[in-house]
Amino acid sequence: MSRSTRDVYEYALLRVVPRVERGECINAGVLVYCRAKSFVAALTHLDEARLTALDPRADVAGVRAALRAVEGVCAGGDAAGQAAGDDAGRRFRWLIAPRSTVVQPGPVHTGLTEDPAAEAGRLLDLLVR
Repeated sequence: MSRSTRDVYEYALLRVVPRVERGECINAGVLVYCRAKSFVAALTHLDEARLTALDPRADVAGVRAALRAVEGVCAGGDAAGQAAGDDAGRRFRWLIAPRSTVVQPGPVHTGLTEDPAAEAGRLLDLLVR
């Protein structure tokens, strides 16, 4: 009998809410964290047509910059800014904290995976694209 090498991971969607007062949103990315592998990553995909359907005046460049910033925090190093010294778990927790901005994290969900990087790609394809 072989032992499972799957580890628990957590994920949250990144939602774009162009007009916070209306609450309408589109999914634009996924955050994935796996403590056992010290892994955190964000993958993003912005569907500009869907975004501008919700708000024709949406700041597409600003949304793209915000999504890149989330990717940078996950990547660590110089791209993470003040979070550069934080471990993967602290960076994930900081990114999933509720905020009232155009790019917002959704609720956190859990699962099991052998490969958190591949899981991030699967979730992006399933829930965002």
